[in-house]
Amino acid sequence: MSAIHGNEINPVHARRRFDRAAKLFAGADFVHRHTGKGLLQRLLPISIRPDRILDLGSALGAGSRQLAKQFKKARIISLDGSAHMLCDASRRKGWFSKIHEVQADAGQLPLRAGCMDLVFANMLLPLIDDLPGCLAEVARVLRKDGAFLFSTLGPASLAELRAAWSHIDDGCHVRRFPDMHDLGDAVLRAGLRDPVLDVDALDISYRSPAALFADLTATGARNSLRDRRRSLVGKGPISLLSKHLCGEQTGGLLRLRLELVYGHAWGGGPSFGPAEFRLAPEDITRRRK
Repeated sequence: MSAIHGNEINPVHARRRFDRAAKLFAGADFVHRHTGKGLLQRLLPISIRPDRILDLGSALGAGSRQLAKQFKKARIISLDGSAHMLCDASRRKGWFSKIHEVQADAGQLPLRAGCMDLVFANMLLPLIDDLPGCLAEVARVLRKDGAFLFSTLGPASLAELRAAWSHIDDGCHVRRFPDMHDLGDAVLRAGLRDPVLDVDALDISYRSPAALFADLTATGARNSLRDRRRSLVGKGPISLLSKHLCGEQTGGLLRLRLELVYGHAWGGGPSFGPAEFRLAPEDITRRRK
């Protein structure tokens, strides 16, 4: 899946925003709670009893703690790029928890190949710049027949915010997300197999644009695009943006729709490069003289 010009994330800026959001995240993470619950419901019919679980992009560790309740014997790695998020997550877990916090880049996992039975990624993919690289790492650390569950955003998400900005300038303000079919193709190309994806919608209501902006800040979701303008947006453009957003209000409320994509796939086992191949021992014959 080729990158869309002007759609790339600056990982340094994104990590900085999440570090700043750590203290506020728990009060504004209703989307993460909603999608996390949806993922756990989709996990119920899957026949898997994991011993080792990776919560990828764990934030404050809510998903890790729910997984620990569901799989009491499992050891869980709660991995995130934000040290501030992980410190807060560590304080929220119990004394005898089997959850271990690890700070790392989702595109360079410090884990050996095939070591995970379940990889759980709740709303991480919308923040990933190199999606093929991240999915390849998931495929690498997931054992054969292990499960990868994820939630992300579809292309119809934040259309109202994108439309409002289009009246202000032609700058990069709202990220564009891949559709379900492109995402499924990327999962297959990464070496995972049998992906199953479904789409849902979540409507969110705000009393004012200021409340929307506060939530975006509290969840670390403000603009982290590489091509965003370097200077601060002035009061004039923000006021005009708020005016256009208010024009979308119905019943006194600003309504925003998120297109939620849920999916799961299975580990395909070790992958090999173009110059490599696998030969079973029983296929090796002895040369007779």
